[in-house]
Amino acid sequence: MMNAAHRRTDLLAAGAATVTVVLWASAFVSIRSAGAAYSPGALALGRLLAGVLVLGAICLVRRAGWPPRPAWRGIGISGLLWFGFYMVALNWGEQQVDAGTAALVVNIGPILIALLGARLLGDVMPPRLLAGMAVSFAGAVTVGLSMSGGGGSSLLGVVLCLLAAVGYAGGVVAQKPALTHASPLQVTTFGCLVGAVLCLPFAGQLVTEAAEAPVSATLNMVYLGVFPTALAFTTWAYALARTTAGRMGATTYAVPALVVLMSWLALGEVPGALTLVGGALCLLGVAVSRSRPSSGAEDAGSTEDAGSAEGVVPGLPVGSEPASSPAAGRAGTD
Repeated sequence: MMNAAHRRTDLLAAGAATVTVVLWASAFVSIRSAGAAYSPGALALGRLLAGVLVLGAICLVRRAGWPPRPAWRGIGISGLLWFGFYMVALNWGEQQVDAGTAALVVNIGPILIALLGARLLGDVMPPRLLAGMAVSFAGAVTVGLSMSGGGGSSLLGVVLCLLAAVGYAGGVVAQKPALTHASPLQVTTFGCLVGAVLCLPFAGQLVTEAAEAPVSATLNMVYLGVFPTALAFTTWAYALARTTAGRMGATTYAVPALVVLMSWLALGEVPGALTLVGGALCLLGVAVSRSRPSSGAEDAGSTEDAGSAEGVVPGLPVGSEPASSPAAGRAGTD
């Protein structure tokens, strides 16, 4: 009976992670459109405001209430680093470098998450996770190199993408402890609110640019707030509460492969052979990192990791569920 419950939790967490990476990959097309009409700070603020409105409405309907006091530290840090700083830095950085360079730099994020998780959260790093991340990173590098042909880059852009990766990793690691005290919906809603408050200095730019932007760009900004932010960040938090930060970070290496596929289908950008090989390596690495040993041959720490992945998270509110509401070529968030 207990094993069946664990399997069900595992499947739900895997489904939530899948929703997250698909929606983060889909953000590629929307960022292309919205980023042409909105500056980095204005785009981040507009996206976060749309997300806050949707998440706030869901909280009211579900009577989610305020997060418990012990959760606020993690919510505040993740909101500052991930929802706020990360989005502005990445939007700005991607205007300075080509997509391939951005992919190469930002893809250190999952590695930083694993290292910080092991150091600060006590997460174990089983050999399968390390091997899978190595394979996925090689695939991400391959995708990045294949996309770097016609673009240009600057030192400022590289630094901004590097800072974005650090902010992303720090935000994820800070969010994990908060999820032992508050629900995924609460953590996502108030983290998004913190990020929106941080971006309020860009309000003037947002108003000015919204008056001149084409409707398609504004609709894409709203899409970014509703789906890749409100929904995808909530499903991410749901899955993160039921596994380790390192394993969840490794899962985001599926994003480059999905972006390649979506760009092919939606934008008609036919990938080359090198890009396809890189995408396949990304997916293979994710499969390896999320696989479980068939016997007790894995190191002793993997038992603890498997327990966390099956939902044994001390202090997690019973029955907490994700909310149901409805740029390019990189692991990490969009």
